[in-house]
Amino acid sequence: MGQKINPLGFRLGTTQNHHSFWFAQPKNFSVGLQEDEKIRNCIKNYVQKNKRISPGFEGIGIARIEIQKRIDLIQVIIYIGFPNLLIEGQTRGIEELQMNVQKEVRSVNRRLNIAITRIEKPYGHPNILAEYMASQLRNRVSFRKAMKRAIELTEQTDTKGIQIQIAGRIDGKEIARVEWIREGRVPLQTIRAKIDYCSYTIRTIHGVLGLKIWIFVDEE
Repeated sequence: MGQKINPLGFRLGTTQNHHSFWFAQPKNFSVGLQEDEKIRNCIKNYVQKNKRISPGFEGIGIARIEIQKRIDLIQVIIYIGFPNLLIEGQTRGIEELQMNVQKEVRSVNRRLNIAITRIEKPYGHPNILAEYMASQLRNRVSFRKAMKRAIELTEQTDTKGIQIQIAGRIDGKEIARVEWIREGRVPLQTIRAKIDYCSYTIRTIHGVLGLKIWIFVDEE
């Protein structure tokens, strides 16, 4: 049987970089890891609360959050698909966000610096696509229609292939099943191939659905 490995971890060091970049002694490693998790959750919650309502997209639009730690500085880079979803006065919003994260982390002797980077083609990123599909499925759109729509959005961003898999009580059926669809090439075995991946949990009224998206970006 083919063992399913996380495509991002599988490609670390070749086409994929770490999302957190810091060094710690073995005994302090778990503390640093929890700190990263806190920072990411805090940012997501803040954006969720303060974003502007936009028609057709209910997610937070964050593709990924990169964290770099030095002795006296924590540098956080937020890659966001729709910056206008974030607060109107960008600088005021970032300052407020910085205050929130600083409280959460409680680092006395380290400065916190948050930068926001805009993504050119947001629907080429699986996290943003997953949020879009989740909002569709919550609004009782049939899953096939949601999948096809997601693939259409991705095709506009010049990706070479996409695979989407949904598992759970699809369309509220009694028996859970797995459905998937693929468009283009998705060479999961090729380490040279840059593949972006995300798994996302969708909470619907019938129960929880698992959504996985693989996007074949480019080959080196």
